[in-house]
Amino acid sequence: MKGFLLGVCLLWAMLRRSDMQIALPASVLNCCEGDILLLLDSSGSVTNYEFFRLLLFAAELLRPFSLGRGHVRVGLLQVGTDPILEFNLDDHKNQESLQKALRSVSQLQGDTNTEAALRVAQRLLTKTDENVPKILLWLTDGVKPGDVDEPMSELKAQGVSVLAISTVHGNYQVLQRAVTPPLQSHLYSVDIDNIDIITEELREAIIKIIRAERLRVVHLTSHSAVLQWRPVLSAGGGYYELRYNSVRKADGETRRVLPGDSSSVEVTDLQPDTTYTAALRPESNQKLFNTLHVNFTTLPDVLSPAVVSVSDSGPRQIRVGWGPLQLARVQRYTVEYGAIPSGEVHTVTLPSRQNSTVLTGLEPGTQYLVTVSALYVNGKERAMTVKACTQEASLPALADLQLSPVERQEIQVAWQAHQEGLKGYWLSWKTENSHGTKPSTSHVYLPPSSRSTRLTHLAPNSQVCVSPVYGSGRGDGLCCTAERRTDSSHWG
Repeated sequence: MKGFLLGVCLLWAMLRRSDMQIALPASVLNCCEGDILLLLDSSGSVTNYEFFRLLLFAAELLRPFSLGRGHVRVGLLQVGTDPILEFNLDDHKNQESLQKALRSVSQLQGDTNTEAALRVAQRLLTKTDENVPKILLWLTDGVKPGDVDEPMSELKAQGVSVLAISTVHGNYQVLQRAVTPPLQSHLYSVDIDNIDIITEELREAIIKIIRAERLRVVHLTSHSAVLQWRPVLSAGGGYYELRYNSVRKADGETRRVLPGDSSSVEVTDLQPDTTYTAALRPESNQKLFNTLHVNFTTLPDVLSPAVVSVSDSGPRQIRVGWGPLQLARVQRYTVEYGAIPSGEVHTVTLPSRQNSTVLTGLEPGTQYLVTVSALYVNGKERAMTVKACTQEASLPALADLQLSPVERQEIQVAWQAHQEGLKGYWLSWKTENSHGTKPSTSHVYLPPSSRSTRLTHLAPNSQVCVSPVYGSGRGDGLCCTAERRTDSSHWG
């Protein structure tokens, strides 16, 4: 028993050490897109040693792949008396997470109810919207797997590729019927101690199924397109030949040669609202590759300025922005602005690389008409007009406020204010009422010529406030508290 436990510990030590020393084949990274569901026999017929060896094998088999949507998704379904989904296809998006999860798997024991597990596998692999290749990798000792012919046939009919690995005492006839042809690369019967010898061969079989050999458009404008593909070459190991042309002009084909380590290219100088066909052929002395094709239609032409925006508005300035920038097509921009309805028109000329400017020296609280024009290299011109408003200018605050005691419950209030545009003053204070009732608030509006006034019957500790009033609103006021002196009945 001690020897067995020592063997298990050594296995996990190997897994952890290999996890720290990852050697990723460059040809596998970013090569593929598809779903791989591991169907792991976790029943009592599988010894603990075999179970951990199968987990170690799966970890090494999958280690080089890039994980996540758009790459390879991996799930693990355990076979026992009842199937257990250890982790789903979207659970792990990097190798560190996947390897940690594989190290944490515990054996279920129990019966080998493979048929029930396959029903779960069907739901996972065929009820998804992901239009990518799907693989069921069956890891088993092959002992009494049950009636798996029907669910395996259904999986294969739905496009799932079935691959299987069995220890030497498995039921080979059942496995032959289960896997997807060709048998020589999809079915392995191997002694558990020598399972490592099939790692690279099985990985290549998986790659053949899920290799993402496609050319796609990842960004499109009216005059350009960015094409992207999965790299199959390396620097110094060949080159890519790209050919593209408009379907309207079959004789206008363009040819470009791209380095072997590239995986994308921007195609420019295209015509707007036009359909193009592109073909990418990897060229290598080592092996033949398929030519990749894609068709795309450029967007309708958008001439700048297509959008004009106003921001950072203040009393005497506004920022005007426009787009899109079209450096190769626009010579310069002109911004014209004037107050509505009949203000003087001002003009600013800007280079084609600039897409905003700040208009200064404006009048507060005024509406302006702003026109942005683009002069194109072909002599044509395009303009767009918007309305913009400056903010109201901040109103001057009261400059000074003083309270002077006169007689009992009376004070003299004096103030100073900015005179330009002044319409008057607004005063408020608390008045003492008779019969001990609560003080009431009193207000008075005084003309702009007023500089002081006398207030009577103030309530104790009354707060006196004075605000200047202008044509566009009330400015900030000042307040002072009239406090009763402790040594007299006067206010101060």
